[in-house]
Amino acid sequence: MKPNTSMRQPKRSNFARRPSRNVNRPRRPQGPQKIILFNKPYNVLTQFTGEPGDQTLADFIPVRDVYPAGRLDKDSEGLLVLTNDGILQARLTQPSSKQPKTYWVQVEGEPSEDALNELRHGVTLKDGPTLPAQIERMTEPGIWPRNPPIRERKNIPTTWLAITLKEGRNRQVRRMTAHIGHPTLRLIRYRMADWTVDDLAPGEWREVPL
Repeated sequence: MKPNTSMRQPKRSNFARRPSRNVNRPRRPQGPQKIILFNKPYNVLTQFTGEPGDQTLADFIPVRDVYPAGRLDKDSEGLLVLTNDGILQARLTQPSSKQPKTYWVQVEGEPSEDALNELRHGVTLKDGPTLPAQIERMTEPGIWPRNPPIRERKNIPTTWLAITLKEGRNRQVRRMTAHIGHPTLRLIRYRMADWTVDDLAPGEWREVPL
């Protein structure tokens, strides 16, 4: 009589561990909530580590266990909110929350009202249509000079715009102004939710009192 060489499949336990649904859920801080407002200078990475020679958040902010709520490109300036509160971080950055962010943007040339209305109603970029945006012309703000200065072309004027978005795609403002034929020369995030960059010089930070 030949031995039975077939392998029996082990029975699946009704108590097999299922993947936790809470793995990626934002969490409240274990200690006191911290909120840091930082005026990010030009050419600084929005992270605490980088390659040799990079300027990072660690060069300016000594507070531990706080992380940026959203990002600013290396060549952008202005308000960065950092926190140790994962739920607040998600509320500020997730598209579903539609938290407003206002940027002061210097563009090349003088956009027409028709061009600005395109941005107000939404334009179609490579990653899809944008949400309607609030766009206003503004006088040049009395702010710090950029180091290095922007490259301006002689005989071509520039225009300052206040652009408020309720979404945040990669380099979205720059792509929007390029779409209407007016490249962004300088970009400063002025406001995020209820916080602004007022009274912060480039490289300065302060903790929000709770």
